[in-house]
Amino acid sequence: MARILILIGNHLATAPRPQKEAMALVAAGHQVEVMGVWSDAAVVARDELLLRRGVWRFQPVLDFRPQGWLGRVTHLRVRLLARVARKLYRTTGLLTPELLGYGVRELLRAALQRRADLTIVHAEGGLWIGQRLLAAGLRVGVDFEDWFSEDLPPEVNRDRPIAHLRVMERALLRGSCYALATSQAMAAALAARYDLPAPRVVYNVFPWADRETLDGECVDRSPERRGVSLHWFSQTLGPGRGLEFLWAALPYVQAPVEIHLRAGASPAARQWLEQNVAPAWRSRVVVHPIVPNHALLSRISEHDVGLSLDDTRIFSRDLTVTNKLFQYLLAGLPVIATATRGQREVLGSFPAAGCLVAPGDARGLAAAIDDLAGCSERLVAGKKAALALARTRYCWELQAPVVQGAVAEALQKND
Repeated sequence: MARILILIGNHLATAPRPQKEAMALVAAGHQVEVMGVWSDAAVVARDELLLRRGVWRFQPVLDFRPQGWLGRVTHLRVRLLARVARKLYRTTGLLTPELLGYGVRELLRAALQRRADLTIVHAEGGLWIGQRLLAAGLRVGVDFEDWFSEDLPPEVNRDRPIAHLRVMERALLRGSCYALATSQAMAAALAARYDLPAPRVVYNVFPWADRETLDGECVDRSPERRGVSLHWFSQTLGPGRGLEFLWAALPYVQAPVEIHLRAGASPAARQWLEQNVAPAWRSRVVVHPIVPNHALLSRISEHDVGLSLDDTRIFSRDLTVTNKLFQYLLAGLPVIATATRGQREVLGSFPAAGCLVAPGDARGLAAAIDDLAGCSERLVAGKKAALALARTRYCWELQAPVVQGAVAEALQKND
């Protein structure tokens, strides 16, 4: 049995991939600890729910929820350090760890104290931590949930340390004994960019056994259903997540459909929604709050079609396959997805489980919606095909052995 440390740099509830990684490694007999950061009381409550169900430890190395006078002081200090780091980078080009995320120094300190048999890093801050753990002679693994240096549109990269991230990515790919990516497309692109062996591929899928938790309740949809329900979800509601593409398509949609969005929605986000959705459609667009992780599959399963509208302009988004696509399949929803390289990898050979549309083709997206929503036979067949694809190819029961095997190999290196 090995001691394995997983660093996520955020809330546990917002990190489904590390959760599954931890479950697989505990099942393989390892002692697993996950470390992250707490900043939001509502998400902490979701974390605590997960911990009551989990079989591994979670340790927040930094808690800066603005609660009580000490919490408020800590919150202000952490935010101020991040602001100073951004300004320092803009004016001098100097990289400090606060630019890469919250709690990065604290996570490094904790990892050096633990000296685990293998430390697996996630997120941008994890790259910085991983380099220093390698220098300390520790075994390090890296999980490219995203291609960190390629994860935002070009227009917002001016204030991001792209060159530094690329240096760290190369160093971790070269020096780590365990490297994962989320798709064949991403693994191949990373290998080509850095002229190094490709990471092993582990898809962002979920356990088929999760279907046993479906509650069969109708929470999202009213009894007066107005046609086929399209579902989209994310952590945050707002621009840059594919919804602009949907708004452009809605005026061309002929079939009676409802649009159900699930995300954290600030007042500004709701105002953005009001300003961008055509008046004729506003009554058919419903925003739902984020639900606990264990309830998400049940709520998705109430709907008919999943929307995964990633943007090919963002290189990482073009290459990856996001959680939502696999959640839809597991819930039995056919998927309408943009034809990114990652989503083509999953749906390209299984058109019955969904369809791919060219990014920006609003009429094409509307036609795809009408095709599914306007034909009950096509919709029923799509739901069956989605479930079959989840069961036979894209479930965690098939991916967990890949993670376990990769860790077993990593632990044998440098012995």
